[in-house]
Amino acid sequence: MNEDTTPVTRRKASLLQTARAVAWSFVGIRRRADYAKDVAQLNPTHVLIAGIVGAALFVLALVLLVKWVVSSGVAT
Repeated sequence: MNEDTTPVTRRKASLLQTARAVAWSFVGIRRRADYAKDVAQLNPTHVLIAGIVGAALFVLALVLLVKWVVSSGVAT
């Protein structure tokens, strides 16, 4: 079956490929060829889950950074 006609629920991409695509989307830069490859291979459900996990980790990192800065006394 051609990659363009593969049902979205049957697309197979590794966890690393999905995480890499989500990380690049957070940065906001991506080559057109890589984007097209991602569209053909990535399962949208996996991308959504990876995006939510990535956003949660980003918010957690910001909260921890703010707590560390405030507790160190630098922000007084």
